[in-house]
Amino acid sequence: MTEGNLALVSYGPISSGQWKLESVIPRAVKSDELLIRMVATGICRADIHFGDFALEETATNPAAFYPRVMGHEGAGYVEMVGSSVKGFNPGDPVILSIMSCGECYNCDAKHPAYCTKSFECNFLGDQNVYASQGKSSFDIAGAFFGQSSFSAKAIVKEVCVVNLKGLEITHRDLQMLAPIGCSVQTGAGAFTNIANVQQDHDVAVLGVGGVGMSAIMAAAIIGCKTIIAIDNVPSRLHVAKSLGATHAIDTSDSKVDLVAEVLKITDGRGVHVSLDTTGVQRLARQWWNFVRFQGKVLQVGLAKPGDQWNVSMADHMNTGRQIIGCVQGDSIPQIYLRDLVSWYLDGKLPVDKMVRPYPIADWRQAVEDMQTGTTIKPVLVWPDERSSKI
Repeated sequence: MTEGNLALVSYGPISSGQWKLESVIPRAVKSDELLIRMVATGICRADIHFGDFALEETATNPAAFYPRVMGHEGAGYVEMVGSSVKGFNPGDPVILSIMSCGECYNCDAKHPAYCTKSFECNFLGDQNVYASQGKSSFDIAGAFFGQSSFSAKAIVKEVCVVNLKGLEITHRDLQMLAPIGCSVQTGAGAFTNIANVQQDHDVAVLGVGGVGMSAIMAAAIIGCKTIIAIDNVPSRLHVAKSLGATHAIDTSDSKVDLVAEVLKITDGRGVHVSLDTTGVQRLARQWWNFVRFQGKVLQVGLAKPGDQWNVSMADHMNTGRQIIGCVQGDSIPQIYLRDLVSWYLDGKLPVDKMVRPYPIADWRQAVEDMQTGTTIKPVLVWPDERSSKI
């Protein structure tokens, strides 16, 4: 049994005040797992989204259960290695990403983001990972996305861990890189891997939170001639411009005609690729209409359960537009994340411009700042940090 540590435990939806920071005890590490001493954990809207909709789905959704430790963006150091785990040693700096089964046809085809068992792997987790301090039963679930990184010491499946050994990584770097295994690879990978965006492409990003900003940075690295950032928070648009956006459209004014604005910027043609990170149903018709003929519409934003939108079959056929659902940038994390880290270390991917660290004790403020748009990507910093290089 491992010694106790702090964890952010969900006893119900965060909107009803049922997340608590408390001391828990992780169970023993299994053969295919590692114990990671977390340096920092990013807060993703998926954590909030999942918690807030879980209560109303408890009767129908097998993944809607409590108590559990969530969190699926993190960076830290290896503390313990399971007996069958290869290529990791205590002290190695690592970042965490999604889980996949490694056995289905999509995993075999090197598309683990579209694992056919993704729901089971990432959302069902393990029901018995943590015990409350003073209790002997492990009745708090873990392995959310194979990691449950809202814990100072996280038990993580081997497939979720990317080793950064050999790279010049500092303690501060790990704080800045905490979101790279989800938000950053999702946004950047949507353009570099899924849409195959090119230098002569015009692109638009709806919603410039962590995912959207990462797409903006990727488009800038590619050298896209027109990069349009769209958001209703002016301060975010300012950051987007500093990260490479060539144009910004502020939708806080309800009178803004989004389609007309994008068409004006692109001389009436529309963009080659549009990425929606918002999941807002009423925006769907707009991003469909400002994509040029034979363009691509990428959808990554989490929508409310049951949300749909309709497109004319004739319009779909005649325009040649493609609608593509995006998961985790369709990347192989063990390869792509090291590429992203190298871009960061080279100054090409300045994720530090969108990341704001918060002490774990200030987690409520971090969530509030993300929801209001004050902070683009909040990162929770765990105690007992190290400052030396590995």
